[in-house]
Amino acid sequence: MALRRADTIGEGSWYQIMDETSDTRQKLSTRIDEKQQAIRAYLGRERPKRNRLANVSIVGSALAAALTAGPAVGGTGFTETVAGIFGLGDDSLVWRVLCLLAMILSVAAALATNFATSRSLADRVSAAESSSAQLEGLQVALTFGHIEIDEAVKLYQQYSAQVPFVEGLPAR
Repeated sequence: MALRRADTIGEGSWYQIMDETSDTRQKLSTRIDEKQQAIRAYLGRERPKRNRLANVSIVGSALAAALTAGPAVGGTGFTETVAGIFGLGDDSLVWRVLCLLAMILSVAAALATNFATSRSLADRVSAAESSSAQLEGLQVALTFGHIEIDEAVKLYQQYSAQVPFVEGLPAR
């Protein structure tokens, strides 16, 4: 790869890529492919986690609300009926069980929400999806020669910088 020294201030980095050969394009194309593979691997791991945490949060909150709705709306008539159905001598046991289950589901929903939020999981997945799409567009422009190599390198660096949390694939 041919390199030249930047001769003026503001011209860019100390060395700039100026070689427009197919070898240079191929090397950059390979780097883009590797980054996209790493992003796909990341998304393959993290999307299911994000979805599971979101589902636990939504379902847990909804079920906790549903468990408290019966006693809240039906009052003692509701708890006495449920106690009768299950052959319980004391309707307070119904209240206690429903409240305990609602509390467990509420805690699970809160934990799921906090785990997702503390790791910025949704934001990271969105950034990885965006970067992947941008790299795909760059790859197409590079393949068909619609972009100068200098510009392609700058865009590659910019798009890759959006996902510093995506680690490269291990060497084969």
